[in-house]
Amino acid sequence: MKTIILVRHGKSSWEYDVIDRERPLKSRGINDAKLVANQILKRNVIMPNTIFSSPANRALSTCKIFVGLFGLSENSINVVDELYDFGGENVINFIKNLPNDYNEIMIFGHNHAFTSISNIFGSIYIDNLPTSGLVKLNFNIDNWKDLKKGTTEFIIIPKELK
Repeated sequence: MKTIILVRHGKSSWEYDVIDRERPLKSRGINDAKLVANQILKRNVIMPNTIFSSPANRALSTCKIFVGLFGLSENSINVVDELYDFGGENVINFIKNLPNDYNEIMIFGHNHAFTSISNIFGSIYIDNLPTSGLVKLNFNIDNWKDLKKGTTEFIIIPKELK
């Protein structure tokens, strides 16, 4: 059994004259990320073996909020360039090449990649995974290379927590 928790980065700010990868979170993005991370803690979800993040500032900042609230060290974050992906193909290839001793993983990244992956591999269709949205997918496989349609255990949308 393999599990993936996908977390879309928090709401980012366009106020700054920076390249896309450097856009920071807005205060709403910080607050929404905290809401969702706390909801995971309330649900007593099994913590992932490994946490991965896109190198983009907004994704990595969201990841650091979760890791901090989970009581983990920032050293537990693996920053992976391939996760700075908006279509999903690079993320899927990354997942399929993971070591099989990773059973539960959490990935922080971007749309439309995460909405697409949720719909391709999950059992519940979502129109759009909003910022700070989270999807937990379970797979009845032993090898990441065998990634196929699984089940959507749950979806957490920040707006629904307020």
